[in-house]
Amino acid sequence: MSHSPVPRPRRFLMCEPRFFDVRYAINPWMHPEAPVHVGRAQAQWRALVEAYRAHGHTVETVVPVPGLPDMVFAANHALTVGGRVFGSLFRAAERRPESVPYTAWFKDAGFEVQQPGSVCEGEGDLVPVGRWVLAGTGFRTTRQAHHEVQEYFGRPVVSLTLVDPYFYHLDTALFVLDDGRDGGDGRIAYHPGAFSPGSREVLARLYPDAVLATREDAMAFGLNSVSDGRHVFVAPGATALADRLAGLGYLPVPVDLSEFHKAGGGIKCCTQEIRENPS
Repeated sequence: MSHSPVPRPRRFLMCEPRFFDVRYAINPWMHPEAPVHVGRAQAQWRALVEAYRAHGHTVETVVPVPGLPDMVFAANHALTVGGRVFGSLFRAAERRPESVPYTAWFKDAGFEVQQPGSVCEGEGDLVPVGRWVLAGTGFRTTRQAHHEVQEYFGRPVVSLTLVDPYFYHLDTALFVLDDGRDGGDGRIAYHPGAFSPGSREVLARLYPDAVLATREDAMAFGLNSVSDGRHVFVAPGATALADRLAGLGYLPVPVDLSEFHKAGGGIKCCTQEIRENPS
């Protein structure tokens, strides 16, 4: 790298996993017959909150609602850019009620909220970086929603097709290391095998210096990570990825969210970033 990675304080929205459980199966990770340890999930979630705060980030919370076990996955509920919010419309009927308390939180906090007309699962499939919003499709968020996002934010949206059901959301296959707030296109890490051939070519053209992750690290939820520009909050099992990031000047911060893997989620899934100003 031509310069040392620089951290920036972030504002995160999260939801305590008080009612977390696996009651249905909407991705390959979910097995309702397997037990979930709610106490362990709560302890892991608190450790993530403490790690964020210890590194100078602000964490705010939405009150969990009984009967909504996936409400902990805050990232899926919106994309926030420049103080404007594009909300969610989940593909799975079981998750659609989650949008109500999140929308209420944003409105109570003074944000303008646009509701999507097509299936859209927030930062699960929408990743702002540099000039673009990278947008996943193939399993959840539709291409029509990508068009809606572009019209709402006025930022170019790059559609990327996911092909591996284990990486059903973009944030399980790709994350942002440097969001380009100092200009430029930013920097990402991703697992090429999660994408269609054309999407792999697009990513290679847009981000020639991207960090490429193995399937093993992706399956360990290593790409469901959060970076503040220097510190990378990452799953402990993604050892090769963490070593590669450390060699590039980033500081991996391992946080174990393994209990949430049972529902197909990890660090980023539990973390909605509130962007007050355009990247």
